Amino acid sequence: MDDDSRATRWEQRTEIPLFVAALVFLGVYATRVLATDLPAFVRHASAYVLLVLWGVSLVDYAVRWRLSGQGLRYVPTHVLLTLVAVLPLLRPLRIVPLYDALQHRPGRRRLSLYARVISYAGLSTLLLGFAGALAVYQQERGAPGATMRTFGDAVWWAASTLSTVGYGDITPVTPFGRVIAIGMMASGLALLGAVTGSFSSWLMRTFYREGDERPPER
Repeated sequence: MDDDSRATRWEQRTEIPLFVAALVFLGVYATRVLATDLPAFVRHASAYVLLVLWGVSLVDYAVRWRLSGQGLRYVPTHVLLTLVAVLPLLRPLRIVPLYDALQHRPGRRRLSLYARVISYAGLSTLLLGFAGALAVYQQERGAPGATMRTFGDAVWWAASTLSTVGYGDITPVTPFGRVIAIGMMASGLALLGAVTGSFSSWLMRTFYREGDERPPER
């Protein structure tokens, strides 16, 4: 019980700073990818910043693991936090635990389950799309036979991939670019399924409620 209370206090105190660190990580990474004419010392300094922020995330994960008292069971029961700790570009997805922590504050009215799912999915899609566009553009830029020549092309590709449309006019040609594409496809299917499922469930619940409130026909 003591471990649970300590873990909760740790999460409440660190969630906002860690989300800010995630945004800084994404901003520094975007600068390294998009600003190709940075001085050498700036590029070296930004690399150190990224490593430090990654280390902070790993330390936070280790502390949460220790306070949970679950041992190896912590990994499969906290998949999102595990992915965020291992893969740096997924750090913007910390918006999900941050938003949930803010909703749990005393005296604050919580959104309905359907609204929370749609909010999570929408914010996650925007942040994940931007991070994915940066990562794939870094791999595809200048590659032989690449159809992704500008960052605008990468954003267009990320939008069509996450929405599961997939026009096919721009496709990754590098091995790591295709690995990123697989991850984006899986994420797009999961996020789209979450939104459509929640919206459909909300509609059905609304229709049932209206049917129950309607006066009986004579």
